[in-house]
Amino acid sequence: MGGVRTGVRPGSGVPGRTGRHRRPPRRPGRWVLLAGVVALLVVVAAVVVPRLAEDPAAEPPASAPVDTSDLTDPDKRDVAMQLVASAENSTLDWRAQYSYVEWDVEGVPAENRGYTAGLVGFCSGCGDMTRVVERYAALAPGNELAQYLPAIRRQAELGMGSVTQEGLGAPFVEDWRAAAEDPLFRQAQDDVLSAEYFDPAVAQGIADGVHALGQFVYYDALVMHGPGEQAGAFGGIRADALEEATPPSRGGDETAWLHAFLDARVAAMRTERAHLDTTRVDTAQRVFLEEGNLHLNPPLSWSVYGDDYEIG
Repeated sequence: MGGVRTGVRPGSGVPGRTGRHRRPPRRPGRWVLLAGVVALLVVVAAVVVPRLAEDPAAEPPASAPVDTSDLTDPDKRDVAMQLVASAENSTLDWRAQYSYVEWDVEGVPAENRGYTAGLVGFCSGCGDMTRVVERYAALAPGNELAQYLPAIRRQAELGMGSVTQEGLGAPFVEDWRAAAEDPLFRQAQDDVLSAEYFDPAVAQGIADGVHALGQFVYYDALVMHGPGEQAGAFGGIRADALEEATPPSRGGDETAWLHAFLDARVAAMRTERAHLDTTRVDTAQRVFLEEGNLHLNPPLSWSVYGDDYEIG
């Protein structure tokens, strides 16, 4: 029989393995496999990456710029007006307050400021109501409220705690509410509010280097405490704050400065029984400050006198 004999390699005489076996084919080496994977990734990257670059949806969304406007901006002014209305009138609808008028809102005889009326509570015993009616008389001579000017001036002279309703009473209340329908009377209120409270607050805020929140903090303090340098007035409160912190315009930290101002404001409020509830600071202005919202940007959530409010 032909073929190779078992046990001996042909032509050698040397014992061999039983039969002949073909070695199995060698597996590709690790480096060969790695090279293949790398090549595949290169192809995928060459196809996918350009497509991602061309697809706007694949790019991360750009963050919206922060609104750094101050209270000179009409929208920010509106926010400030809503915030004050929540504290003064328990509403965000500040435009509905032109007709508001009430006698002795404090309910404390020694702190009675007389009639409180209008946008930010102009008082017959404080003098600012006098200036509103005088401004209205200048804009609309002969209007129905002009007849009350002598009585209003008299009440301003008597001052807090000594005011009466003499020369005013129900007829005055009725005529005030009726006058609120007149655009010129609304302008008179706007003019006095801007001249005595809003504009000075913004100007002092800019001078002190504070942003919209700080300007609102000043505005609310001016509305409640009035201008002036005496203790308990806006200037006195600011002077007390200066003993504890430095405004940004002088190199101080804005947040620390506003905390110091609010501390001084709360101390001033607690000197009057009518203002012992300090939530318009504690659960409103202080909340915005602690949130780091120095630009007073909505959304805003706060509480005043137990009521919750939001501006979206």
